[in-house]
Amino acid sequence: MSDVFLIKEGDTSPAIRYQLSLADGQTLVGASASFKVKNINGDVLKVDASADIDTVENILTYSWITADTDTAGTYLAEFEVTYADSKIETFPNEGFIMIEVGADLD
Repeated sequence: MSDVFLIKEGDTSPAIRYQLSLADGQTLVGASASFKVKNINGDVLKVDASADIDTVENILTYSWITADTDTAGTYLAEFEVTYADSKIETFPNEGFIMIEVGADLD
């Protein structure tokens, strides 16, 4: 099952947040993260940008820019974490986050 995030065309709020379930002993301290988005029917990434990491709550956050939400449609998204030991893990581990960018009236 995929998570679904709703946002309107051209909006930059709210930011998208994703709570991680880490393996025992795993930490986000010293890690980096990116957020990737592509149209459900496309091959080209619409978003490939850095994400913020809350190392206490294990939450990844991406703050939208206008170009990210300028086209209504359905998108697939994921966060990619590179841990301090250079190992990489993608969240969600199975499936994708569904992004629904709804059309605006203007």
